[in-house]
Amino acid sequence: MSKHVAVLMGGWSAEREISLRSGKACAEALARRGHRVTRIDVGRDIAAVLTTVKPDVALNMLHGRPGEDGTLQGVLEILAIPYSHSGVMASALAMQKDVAKDLFRAADVPVPEGLVASRFEVAKGHVLPPPYVIKPIAEGSSTRRRNSPARTGPMASASSSKNTLPARS
Repeated sequence: MSKHVAVLMGGWSAEREISLRSGKACAEALARRGHRVTRIDVGRDIAAVLTTVKPDVALNMLHGRPGEDGTLQGVLEILAIPYSHSGVMASALAMQKDVAKDLFRAADVPVPEGLVASRFEVAKGHVLPPPYVIKPIAEGSSTRRRNSPARTGPMASASSSKNTLPARS
């Protein structure tokens, strides 16, 4: 039996374009499999839109906020719409990379060495011995990620995020 699937994509994060591409590909694949698909470019009115559309299930193709941080998951929970991906708490914790690493360490899951540094600290010079990767601490990883440059010289292209999390590669 085919389902009515709302493919949630776009949104307002810095990762909007990759989300639109991912959502388009998934919507096309679902339609080829015979599902009724409604593509939704997520805005701040998403609860009202979903109430009108009334899907059987939501496929969350948002990248970054609000799709990976628990926000959208909370809306879907309130509307009692089954959805893909992790729940509210897991999403919120995973999106905060420093908190997620602490939880993994507490569960004896190996994690790379790293630290939290402001963009200003990173712009002054290396905060860890290269090589490393700098990621925004509370955004998805497809944007504003930087690999460390050669072993000499400051980080000229540091992230513009308020906080960054350098991690070993």
